Amino acid sequence: MTRFASVYPLVTTRVLADREFTYSVPEEVGKGAVVIAPFGRGRQRGVVVEVGPGPPDGIEALEIERVVESLPPALVDLALWVADYYGSTPARALALVAPERRKRRKEQAPPAERQAFGGEAEPGALTGPQRRAVEQIVAAVDSAAGRNFLLYGATGSGKTEVYLQACAAALERGLGTIVLVPEIALTPQTVGRFSARFGKRIALLHSGLTDAERRDERERIASGEARVVVGARSAVFAPVRGLGLICVDEEHDASFKQESDPRYDARTVAVKRAALENAVAVFGSATPRPESWGTLERLELGERIGVKLPTVRVVDLRREAGYPLSAPLLDALGAVVERGGKAILLLNRRGVAPALHCRACGLTIRCTQCDVALVLHADRTLRCHHCGWSEPEPETCPACGSPELARLGAGTQRLDRELAARVPELERIRLDADAVSSPEVLAATLARFDRAERAVLVGTQMVAKGHHFRGVDLAAVVDADTGLALPDFRAEERTFQLVTQLAGRSGREAPGRVIVQTFQPDSRAVSHAARHDVGGFLAGELERRRELGYPPFRHLVRIVVTGPEPDSPLRALEELKAGLGDDLLGPAPLLRLRGRHRAQLVAKTDRPRALATQAGQLLAAAAPAMRRAGLTAVVDVDPQSL
Repeated sequence: MTRFASVYPLVTTRVLADREFTYSVPEEVGKGAVVIAPFGRGRQRGVVVEVGPGPPDGIEALEIERVVESLPPALVDLALWVADYYGSTPARALALVAPERRKRRKEQAPPAERQAFGGEAEPGALTGPQRRAVEQIVAAVDSAAGRNFLLYGATGSGKTEVYLQACAAALERGLGTIVLVPEIALTPQTVGRFSARFGKRIALLHSGLTDAERRDERERIASGEARVVVGARSAVFAPVRGLGLICVDEEHDASFKQESDPRYDARTVAVKRAALENAVAVFGSATPRPESWGTLERLELGERIGVKLPTVRVVDLRREAGYPLSAPLLDALGAVVERGGKAILLLNRRGVAPALHCRACGLTIRCTQCDVALVLHADRTLRCHHCGWSEPEPETCPACGSPELARLGAGTQRLDRELAARVPELERIRLDADAVSSPEVLAATLARFDRAERAVLVGTQMVAKGHHFRGVDLAAVVDADTGLALPDFRAEERTFQLVTQLAGRSGREAPGRVIVQTFQPDSRAVSHAARHDVGGFLAGELERRRELGYPPFRHLVRIVVTGPEPDSPLRALEELKAGLGDDLLGPAPLLRLRGRHRAQLVAKTDRPRALATQAGQLLAAAAPAMRRAGLTAVVDVDPQSL
């Protein structure tokens, strides 16, 4: 018996990506089928979203050619929700759950085997708080009620073991698990820990895999061979059948937000997927977001297991001559040399210096396409970290010809050089986007540091995120102020999280030390982090956000318009503002990027989907005029930065 299916072709053109088309399909084809069907003058992949007995009136339906694969129907519902909530198109959202299948790669070990690092034996017994947390999570899995938990505890309090125990319970019940980490840098150690317990039942998904590797991993997941999926944000769309548990580790991290269309937040999507599949979502962090702290049911693990959190010494750089290495930090590094051990140094800037400045005329050398300073790198090139532009370091000022060019500030490459000169006895290992070129190199770098006896790991925020290394007794934030000056309502939150997270890398087996260098020792973020006072910081942050109408008390919707002229984005947003009725901030100009002038309008609202839809409709009506003016627009629901 022939039936008729509503199919969204997986195209990117918005006018077509918003429409579903009717095709005739065999009886065995159902919702979630990924098909090849005639479309226009060619063929196109599409996803079946609904099957019915007959086509709409006046429609002569063509037949599909073949079925490529079959997705869980809940994933189709999830993708359609993503398109609706984030103001995208159904086709673009469905492409997240049905990526194109590439040709099979040559036979080699699965990525989880090649990229895994570390692994720990199961402890003889859980702590009381761990046992209670596992019991509550498993009870929620058994009830199939779709509950959400915040798993909160200090660094080293055993959150990963709770994930592992809950995952084992889900597997015993024939259910699958998805474990999300914020970025690729955390996958090697997480995969190592889960592989040590669950062997080849682990699959790995992240953007660092080749297309063929992703195909093979998805096939292992869809077939049921792999029942535990570890990966970055896109792994929330893994084709797991019978999903019982989603664990979101380091849930505070902004990397869970996708910055291209569809601009989804994997944490929000995890909540929705758990609700659709009657699964449980567990969000874990030592420094939770205010949104999670204020809204989720809390499972508290308390203090670190075995040893106390390290003491934190705040070094006031206003009273120190040395930068980036102050005298107290050099003394602490000297102790590492004498006694053996390891240190981790965080400096959240790459390169040698973040700016080159002329002392004679005051010029800071900037990117010609972006309103940002060019960063000096060790190969004596100036680079833009936004558009990729590079040029040789000049000998004299391009404006006045003066040779008095000063290197302002420091980046990881300069810090590496300073360490080589001041503490040459320590093996130096760098971990940043310039030094790590692939997941395999990343895993090798982490393993090298883990094996080292006297070493210092130097890096950007990568080094602060969830790593557990043996023998680290010193962690230092070289400059805690790099994020505090950003014009963003999350600036203090992120600085607090970064300092607290890095402090957690020290003293896992024995008492450790933490040094925080700052020009603002009395700032709320630094002072609370120095006391490990997570609850106090979050209480103050929630009160501030309540007064200002920021999340979790209201949602934000950000609309950004870019254009070739400085004033045209502002004019377009002024016209848009007149048609929107919520609490609006702006429009305000933003930094120019890649030669394009930008401006933004921010709405505080209790109805983000409706407002995003309204903004999308107004922008669609203005699209012809905007195209003629060379303008483009983006609507971003729940942005992570402003």
